[in-house]
Amino acid sequence: MATPADDNRLGRAYAAPEVTVFYDRGRCRHYAECVRGLPRVFDPTRRPWIRADLADPQAVAEVVRRCPTGALHYRLLAEESEEPTRSTSITQDPRGPLLVRGDLVLDTPEGPLRETRVALCACGRTQNQPFCDGACGVNAGASGGTRDQGPADRQEP
Repeated sequence: MATPADDNRLGRAYAAPEVTVFYDRGRCRHYAECVRGLPRVFDPTRRPWIRADLADPQAVAEVVRRCPTGALHYRLLAEESEEPTRSTSITQDPRGPLLVRGDLVLDTPEGPLRETRVALCACGRTQNQPFCDGACGVNAGASGGTRDQGPADRQEP
C-alpha cells in the first residue's frame, strides 16, 4: 500500500466527489501518460490542470496508475488506496531514471516513504534524493508534459 492520504508528501490534492488526485510536480518527468490517457481530466493548458470530476473515478484511477514516476496518486472514496504490483520491476529509461514498480519502502530525507511507483535517480546528480529531478537531461527535449506552474502551486509543500 502507498503512503497514507494524510501524508503531505503526496503533493497537491485535486478533489472530486469520489476521487482525489494528488500531484507532486517535483517528481514529474513529463512522460504524459495522464495527458494521453484522459486529456479532458489532465489538461496542462487549463488551471487547475487536473479536473478529476470530468471522468469516471475508476477511469481516473486507472490512468493515474500509468504514471511511471509516482508524481500522481489517487484516493477513491469507497476503496482502499492503490495496491502495488505483485512482483517488483525495475526498468532503465535510456534518458535517465530507473522506473520502479512494486511494494516499495524508500529512504528519503523526510523518513521512510511507502510507494508503488517511482523514478529513481540513476546519475547521482539529483537534488531530490532518491527521485530523479531531471539533472541528467531527462527533460531536455520538448515536453508534452504536465508541469503545473500556476500561481497557486507556489504555495505547495
